[in-house]
Amino acid sequence: MATQMQKAVLAGGCFWGMQDLLRRLPGVTGTRVGYTGGDVPNATYRNHGTHAEAIEITFDPEKTDFRTILETFFQIHDPSTKNRQGNDIGLSYRSAIYYVDDEQKRIAEDTIADVDASGLWPGKVVTEVEPEGPFWEAEPEHQDYLERYPDGYTCHFPRAGWRLPARTTG
Repeated sequence: MATQMQKAVLAGGCFWGMQDLLRRLPGVTGTRVGYTGGDVPNATYRNHGTHAEAIEITFDPEKTDFRTILETFFQIHDPSTKNRQGNDIGLSYRSAIYYVDDEQKRIAEDTIADVDASGLWPGKVVTEVEPEGPFWEAEPEHQDYLERYPDGYTCHFPRAGWRLPARTTG
């Protein structure tokens, strides 16, 4: 019997760098970049209103899970900066998790609590947690950008030695 693939939708700044790193995770079977969480139907690069640049991830739940994807997400971008990553500033570059069901929402909130408790970032997490909405796929020139232009701009990178501990409750 074939495994039912699952989906995650994340925004954490410029979608090029997010896609380049998250696609490499074991169990990730597909990615596409686009726009979500905003007010413009049929969003495009030149007209995306209040949408965030986001990545839609398809993954095999027998090889990875949503928590593992989120741990990488929180490692490769700074979730404590509002509407900014690196040189990119504005609402399009906000940090957000667009959950597809109540279980993803629970995991997202629990992971954020762990990030806040860890002290790994200079401030508290400002990542939005919102229900999934329409996802408008970005133009072809934005898909797989850093595979085609390996020296292209990115503000995302793995941080050496970064590991998210689970908080202790008591």
